[in-house]
Amino acid sequence: MGSLLAFDTSTEVMSIALDTPSGVRVREAAGGAQASARLLPDILVLLAEAGTSLAQLDAIAFGRGPGAFTGLRTACSVAQGLALGAGKPALPVDSLLLVAEDARRQHAGATDVWVAMDARMDEVYAGAYAWDGARWSVRSAPALYAVEALNDRWRESPPACVAGSALQAFAGRLSFGEALAVPEARSRAEALLAVARQLWAEGMAVDAAEALPLYLRDKVAQTTVERDAVRLAKAAVAEAAP
Repeated sequence: MGSLLAFDTSTEVMSIALDTPSGVRVREAAGGAQASARLLPDILVLLAEAGTSLAQLDAIAFGRGPGAFTGLRTACSVAQGLALGAGKPALPVDSLLLVAEDARRQHAGATDVWVAMDARMDEVYAGAYAWDGARWSVRSAPALYAVEALNDRWRESPPACVAGSALQAFAGRLSFGEALAVPEARSRAEALLAVARQLWAEGMAVDAAEALPLYLRDKVAQTTVERDAVRLAKAAVAEAAP
């Protein structure tokens, strides 16, 4: 592939990666509420540093969730705005899968990974993934679990590796036996880019209008911040257009 932009704001870390013929650039910074204000400006800075433009990208990848509502809407809105304005396809990326990829990068033996992320409200976003040496596949789709419900799942089928923020958030409450534990990510941005490359190679790109977030809790309306993200993304594309 030629050039790929990828970003994720589903957690407290904002991750951006840009892959161009001149090399790979990554940027990670505080996410959460700050991501809605920082994501688009940081993307434009990264593009400028690489000497490339939105028009030269092949696709725009974004973390679709599960994760924090505002973070998911921010990433989705910016992805839609940029992709629609530049006429590029979008690549929705499972935000849990990039945690599995990061665990594999930290530990070569982490090829059968349960990801468990703190979902607040005493719940966990969790999913299971398998690496066959060339690509990831989903063993258990992302779902929202009460802590004890996830423990029950693991008692039935003990995990080989568990990665994610829930390991610290629920320390002492999650029961995963002797599984390899990877509580912290080394680089969500690099992992996101690796997963996005796989999805692109597999033809998983979608039209920008189909670039939707994955919600595991109900939510109805966009916030003012989320609507502003769409407006700013579209304005940035219009300003960058020749």
